Amino acid sequence: MTQPVSPRRRDVSSSGLVAERPDFALIKRLRQVLRDEPATETELRSLSEQADGWARALDAQVQASERRLRELNADPLSPLSEAASELRRIETLRPQLDEIRSLVSELEQRAREFRTAWLLHQAESARPLAGR
Repeated sequence: MTQPVSPRRRDVSSSGLVAERPDFALIKRLRQVLRDEPATETELRSLSEQADGWARALDAQVQASERRLRELNADPLSPLSEAASELRRIETLRPQLDEIRSLVSELEQRAREFRTAWLLHQAESARPLAGR
């Protein structure tokens, strides 16, 4: 039995804002499952929920930084260093968000394949009984 995986780790950025960082154990397990390593339906659901939660958190942070940039841009007296900090934050978060979205999409496909294979197996197992 595997230990539950935390969907993210907190790291305080230089701007004082909290940045979400991927839990490397989650990413590692997602990649293993996507390489066709064994996983139960329950584990697939759990991984999907964790990854989806992480994607939502990252997306919210990107949106918050983009909002902050608009606010800074609207204020001619705002320090350039604050805008630069938000841009760096977005540059860090965006690739993480893209990666987790890609992994979630692949995991959904893997889960569909898993369910289809299970249903086919159930249908094939029931055929001899129907012929009797």
